Amino acid sequence: MSEVPTAQRAETLAKAWEKAEWPHEAPVLRAIAMPSDTNPEGDIFGGWLLSQMDLAAASIAFHRAAGRCATIAVDGMTFISPVFVGDEVSLFARVVHTGRTSLKVQVEAWRRRRDAEQAHKVTEGVFTFVAIGEDRKPRPLPVF
Repeated sequence: MSEVPTAQRAETLAKAWEKAEWPHEAPVLRAIAMPSDTNPEGDIFGGWLLSQMDLAAASIAFHRAAGRCATIAVDGMTFISPVFVGDEVSLFARVVHTGRTSLKVQVEAWRRRRDAEQAHKVTEGVFTFVAIGEDRKPRPLPVF
């Protein structure tokens, strides 16, 4: 069995990305699931995935709030399919609601085997943040 040249593989992956059912915007965060991220049964620990999602959401929240934010809630997490060691996990996030001092960020997690082209949605959730000042108390979000 011959190996696929690197340039040809990159072109194949780019074409797969274009026709994929997953989000077409750039992911906020990408990570590779490692053996150290497993639970005692050898599966990727749900807490690891949740922490990756919180990091992606926090990145978006910090940008929108123009400063420090704190996660205060996570709504509606349902794990649709597992993540395996070696999977590339892509996290897509966007602001879905803003209030006076808080905002909600929807995050979708998708996995792709590193040697495959097809991606699978793993989970999604809505993370609520409150903008906080230097005194660690809520502060108003900037108005755009």
